[in-house]
Amino acid sequence: MHKYIVLLLLFFACKPISQTNNSMSSVSFDYQGHRGCRGLMPENTIPAMLKAIDLGVTTLETDVIITKDNQVILSHEPFFNHEITTKPNGEFVTETEEKSLNIYQMTYEEVKRFDVGLKPHPRFTDQTKLAVAKPLLADMIDASERYAKAKHKAPVHYNIETKTQVATDNQFHPAPAAFVELLVAVIQSKKITERVTIQSFDIRTLQYLHQKFPLIKTALLIEDFDKKTFDEQITQLGFVPSIYSPHFSLVNKELIEICHRKSIQIIPWTVNDRSTIQQLKNMGVDGIISDFPNLFNQ
Repeated sequence: MHKYIVLLLLFFACKPISQTNNSMSSVSFDYQGHRGCRGLMPENTIPAMLKAIDLGVTTLETDVIITKDNQVILSHEPFFNHEITTKPNGEFVTETEEKSLNIYQMTYEEVKRFDVGLKPHPRFTDQTKLAVAKPLLADMIDASERYAKAKHKAPVHYNIETKTQVATDNQFHPAPAAFVELLVAVIQSKKITERVTIQSFDIRTLQYLHQKFPLIKTALLIEDFDKKTFDEQITQLGFVPSIYSPHFSLVNKELIEICHRKSIQIIPWTVNDRSTIQQLKNMGVDGIISDFPNLFNQ
């Protein structure tokens, strides 16, 4: 018996570190498709998510808002963006009217009448155009889980942004506590909690999440114009997030080293060219968020 114990001890002692702790190694590099794959398919739609899965992403990045009847749906804005929306009568939404189309004042049945996949996108000309509506988060998760399984791919992770800000509380969205409760209810009902990260620029939603649902991972989003230091940002947040997610232009070796010393992953957004993706990987980031997940394979 002692002989076998000695052999086991020798085995684990000789095992490479990269095999026992690779949470920040290239083995676990996180390839995230921004809004599914906005560069190739209509953003924040189920077809965009399925295309991203085909392209091998590890995480589907998306945004969510709340409807009048408390449904959690995929959308970057709490209104119908003029760049992507066709009204039920076939006319394109204009920039002057878009904010009057407040989704928080619409039921999901009303929301489904608007198309967000047919209008040519002014900045993403390679998008495949198709008729599609903003989906329920629950439906997107169901479709993605089924698709990954059918394609014999590993289950995907989900990086979900809460679209809230102080100025529009209870006008374009619920206050943070109510918003998070609705979002987490969907996540828990789909039994994917361990594969979800909640990200936000609004620290209030992250603070509530950390207090009420501490097992769910959090990501602090940082704008490129944010001039606060890293320590000031973390102090303001009030806890150490799972992920620090800055605009890619803010990333340097020093910032990466600071994050890793605190056991925080650093995943920048939104990187849309191969050379910058490779530069950031070489610097040591833990993942990349891109509108063009096809670049990850190149």
